[in-house]
Amino acid sequence: MKLYYWTLFIAITFIGCKKDNTQNSGDYAYLGGEIISPINKTVYISHANKVLDTLTLNSKNRFLYKVKNLKPGLYSFKLLSNIGFEFQVVLLEPNDSIMLRLNTLEFDESLVFTGRGAKKNNYLINEFLKNEDEEKKVFKYCQLSPESYQKQIDSIKATKLEKLKVFKSKYDTTDLFDKIAELNIEYNYYYNKEIYPFVHYGHNKNDILESLPKDFYSYRKHINYNDTFLKDYFVYNSFLVSNFNNMALNEHYKHTKNDYFKSSNVCYNLDRLALIDSLVTDYEIKEELIHHYTISFLNRSKNEKNNNTILNYYTNISSNSEGKEMITRYVSALNNLKTGAKLPEIKLIDVNNSETSANTIINSPTVISFWSQTYYDHFKESQHKIYELSTKYPEVKFIIINIDNYGLDSALKALKQNRFSLENQYQFKNPKASKEDLAIYPMTKAFIVDKNHKIVNSKTNIFARNFEEQLLGLINR
Repeated sequence: MKLYYWTLFIAITFIGCKKDNTQNSGDYAYLGGEIISPINKTVYISHANKVLDTLTLNSKNRFLYKVKNLKPGLYSFKLLSNIGFEFQVVLLEPNDSIMLRLNTLEFDESLVFTGRGAKKNNYLINEFLKNEDEEKKVFKYCQLSPESYQKQIDSIKATKLEKLKVFKSKYDTTDLFDKIAELNIEYNYYYNKEIYPFVHYGHNKNDILESLPKDFYSYRKHINYNDTFLKDYFVYNSFLVSNFNNMALNEHYKHTKNDYFKSSNVCYNLDRLALIDSLVTDYEIKEELIHHYTISFLNRSKNEKNNNTILNYYTNISSNSEGKEMITRYVSALNNLKTGAKLPEIKLIDVNNSETSANTIINSPTVISFWSQTYYDHFKESQHKIYELSTKYPEVKFIIINIDNYGLDSALKALKQNRFSLENQYQFKNPKASKEDLAIYPMTKAFIVDKNHKIVNSKTNIFARNFEEQLLGLINR
C-alpha cells in the first residue's frame, strides 16, 4: 500500500509536468518528496541564499513544490533533524521533476532521488558522501611526505574523473551538470591540498610550508574567490575556509618570530581577515567568511584586549550593519563574563512555571549548562552526562537551562518522554535577551560559578577532557 501511494504520487507529478510543459516552455521544475521520522512538518526551499518558500508536510509527511521562472542551478532544502537543522542541495534544470526520500535519523546517508533529473542528483549526493568517507583516509595520508601525499590525492582525483567520464557516457548529461560535477572534483582536490600543513603532525608549520614543492599551490592563481555560482555549494565553501586558513599561515610567518603555531594567535586571525578583505568582493561570500572567523576567534578567546582588537577590525571591513551590531553585543557580553565577574541576573522559569533567577538558586559551587530541542543528540547526551557528574560530585549543583522559545510545556514534554529528572531544570523567561547576556554561542558551552555567584569559567564544556579537573578546582576553592 505504501509503495502504491508513492508510485501514484510520482505519476501525478509527471502528468502535471507534461501538461505544464506545453504552457510555459519548460521554465519550471518540480521538487517534492517524503520525509521519514520528521521532527516537525516544515521544509524550507532556498536558492541563491534566499528562502523561496516554506512548505508544510501533508498527513503522509510528503511535500511538492513547483519552482516557477526557474533559474537552472543549485537549490537547497532544509529541515529539522535529530541533531538540528540540516540541508542538502539539488540541481534543478528545466522540466525536472525530482522526488526525494530521506530519514531525518540518517539525513545524508538515507537521501535518494527519483523522477526526471534524479540520476544527476544521485550522482552528486553519492560523491558528497564519498568525500566524507575519504576524509579520514586523506587525513592519514597527510602524515606522508608532500610528494607521496600528492601522489595519493592525484590518484583519488583521477579515479573520480574516470567515474564521471563513465557516467557521462551512459547518460545524456547537460553542460550545467558537467560543470558542477567537474568543479566538485577540482575543489575537493584543492581542499585536500589546503589542509595538508594543518593535519600534518608537528607544531612547526613553517617547516612544513617550506618543505612543499614550489608548484604545490599553483592552482591558486586560477581561483575565483567571488564565484556567485558556487557560493551555496558545500565543497566550494569548505575550500575557501581551508584556503584562507592556509594563506594566512604563510602571511603570519612573514612577521612572527615564533615557529610554533597557535590558531588562537590574534595576529594570525588579523592576517586571515585582511586576506579575505583583499580578495573577496562578493558581499555574501565576504560577510559569511569574516563573520565565521570572527565568531570562532571570540568564542575561544579569554583576552578582552584581543577581543576588542578583532571586533574593531571586523567592524572596519564589514558592510553588514546587523552583523556588526550582533558581534558588538557578543563581545560586550563576553567582556562582562570574565573570570571573577558576577553572573548576570537572569530570569528563569522552573518546572512549576514559577519565576526565579539564576543567582537566587545558586548557593553552592555550581555548573550551568544549556540545551535545545533543535540539537536533540546534544540534549540527550548532556542530560546523561550531568546525571553522571552530579552523582560523582554531590558538592556541585548542576543547573540545566532550556534556551528554546517554544514554551515550558514543550520542554517538559521532551524531558518526560526521555525519562530525565526534572530536578534543577529551568527555562529562560526571556530566551533572546538571556542568550545574548550569557553569550551562548556555541550552545554547548557551560559556566562554572562559585557559591558567591562569581564566574570561574564562562567558556567550558561538560564533555571537555579536563572538565572534572575544573570541578575539583572549584570544590577546593
